[in-house]
Amino acid sequence: MAQDRVESVERALTILDVFDSTQEYFTLADLASETGYYKSTLLRLLSSLERFDYVQRGQDGRYRLGHAPVRLARRHMPSRQLEAWIQPVLESLTQASGETASLIEVTSQHAECRLVAVPDSALRHELRPGQRWRIETEGDPAQAFPGGIMHCRQLGHPRESSPLWLALSGPSSRLTPALADKYLTSALAELERRPAER
Repeated sequence: MAQDRVESVERALTILDVFDSTQEYFTLADLASETGYYKSTLLRLLSSLERFDYVQRGQDGRYRLGHAPVRLARRHMPSRQLEAWIQPVLESLTQASGETASLIEVTSQHAECRLVAVPDSALRHELRPGQRWRIETEGDPAQAFPGGIMHCRQLGHPRESSPLWLALSGPSSRLTPALADKYLTSALAELERRPAER
């Protein structure tokens, strides 16, 4: 609800969202451009974030993500049972298809990569655990990216409260929806043969 909003907290979280990027370091000007905030406002918020180690400021004045988000994320990694069940299938899927295979979790209007297997190919979809994106099409958590496709199939798991999806992604010059669906059908069948521990 609107009355429950705390503007300073939302501004701080907006700053942290900027760091969800392949770019590792940001100048104050970069952050001002990305958030639309005045530099004076940014400096006050960044000072608090730095004090709690959510961001770190280098000697050159540029900012990077601190250790606190990583520490918190490690506490909420996929369960060992889920990882043991899914990761070998992702590795097999990547080996068979030559493309990036991942486990995607959907919460609200966002999708997040929880596990991933990446091929050795130089031309591939770069995806990492913890990477999040907004869902553009209801019922399909696929990430849109230039020159490529992501194809997803939902699966169920008794230990997880949020919907989980298997995904295969790569350059559209190599991967078609039909081909991705064929590989994902095989992977889902493999998961059925290897039931997760209850």
